[in-house]
Amino acid sequence: MVSTRTKKDVPIWQPLKVIARSFSPYWIACIPLAAIITIVWNKAVVAESIELITAEGNSEAIAQLQGTLNAIWVLIAAILVIFMNAGFGMLETGFCRQKNAVNILSKNLIVFALATLAYWAIGYSLMFGGPENPFIGFGGWFLSGEPATYGLDPFPAGLPISVAFLFQAAFAGTAATIVSGAVAERIKFTDFIIFSLLLVGISYPITGHWVWTGNGWLGSIGFSDFAGSTVVHSVGGWAALMGAAILGPRMGKYVEGRPQAIPGHNMSIATLGCLILWIGWFGFNPGSQLAADEAVPYIAVTTNLAAAAGGVAATFVAWFKDGKPDLSMIINGILAGLVGITAGCDGVSYFGAVIIGAVAGVIVVYSVSMIDSLLKIDDPVGAVSVHLVNGIWGTLAVGLFNTESGLFYGGGFAQLGSQIVGTVAIGAFTAIFSGIVWTVLKSTMGIRVSPEEELEGLDVGEHGMEAYAGFLKETDTFSGSGSSTADEDVTTGAGI
Repeated sequence: MVSTRTKKDVPIWQPLKVIARSFSPYWIACIPLAAIITIVWNKAVVAESIELITAEGNSEAIAQLQGTLNAIWVLIAAILVIFMNAGFGMLETGFCRQKNAVNILSKNLIVFALATLAYWAIGYSLMFGGPENPFIGFGGWFLSGEPATYGLDPFPAGLPISVAFLFQAAFAGTAATIVSGAVAERIKFTDFIIFSLLLVGISYPITGHWVWTGNGWLGSIGFSDFAGSTVVHSVGGWAALMGAAILGPRMGKYVEGRPQAIPGHNMSIATLGCLILWIGWFGFNPGSQLAADEAVPYIAVTTNLAAAAGGVAATFVAWFKDGKPDLSMIINGILAGLVGITAGCDGVSYFGAVIIGAVAGVIVVYSVSMIDSLLKIDDPVGAVSVHLVNGIWGTLAVGLFNTESGLFYGGGFAQLGSQIVGTVAIGAFTAIFSGIVWTVLKSTMGIRVSPEEELEGLDVGEHGMEAYAGFLKETDTFSGSGSSTADEDVTTGAGI
């Protein structure tokens, strides 16, 4: 039965009466008392906090807090850079053939372990030890020195030695990983390990000392490379170029002097690798601020803008040049933009970052073709074009687009001149060092696998296993002549 009583018949205060019955008069009296206590307590806490912050005796606590925040941020950035090893592994594996997947993954995994140990033993000391020496560091081997040994202020004014080392070790590992892709599918595993140890333990730290220590000779003349377009990427690119040139091209890459396409076997994981590297770069560039301050998000934005511009520019340039939007060029365009902005990410405008990234995207498309066709250097993943060529471009771009010292902002030619000197000096040293090491290895141990191993795949020949065991794989044989079967064309590129 429906009640005929309307809502208007119910007094408006009826719900309050119901609630009031649930509380005794004593409880009701406590409500205003609790409010008064809360207000008074809040004012007392605020006043005490202001007094605590402004008191001279607590400046130490504030410095301790800032130092801790700096250390935590740089630690997080180091982890992001270390995670880039996964990106390099996925990218290089996807760009190469399935029969070499285990080999490439193994190299990318072991290289960071090797880099960590070599850099811990001597690399970090050669790079940051003895900061008063303009040419080479010395002392504090195996992280045994005091903060001043490595040019660090004591904590909390400076980073703890452990955090500074981990961040720099991640960078050193990146330089060695760049080499892996350029020499993929035909190098002996042992020789790659030896070269990586020498690069990370000796060559990379010496040139890094010139730039990133207080009295390094390149830093003293005004050379600027904020996060390593040259110090990391060009160094890795020069080592890769020399290795690929001395090693020679893969079988089937050139037929009657013409380059043949050798498609990668898995563009899905190559794309995943690109995205991992893009994310990792937010540790690479913003982390190089070495502090948690307002510059970090600004650097993150310039980094992202350059990556986006590089990817878009490479897409349309490749589309115009080859008639199709090439996924591999989209990937390399994004990476080229990231490499290009690394040197100047802290000092360029947002618009400047877009220009630097876009130019890098254009450069990488034509650089890949020139290295492949004119120089006839077989670089399976485009590492030389991405890291060396655009590392040089990004370093020179500082002299053009830096808002304080760049040529386009009224700074004259001084900064650009310093950038040219630094680029040439580091490039010459790394190329000579790498050339000597690769040549010695080739003369003594032999750096290339046998033709039979190369045809069968390095997974079986070097590691005795397969990445895709139990799966149906493409036929991958090579007759050694220009005439090939259709199955051979799929994997060697001969006749395509």
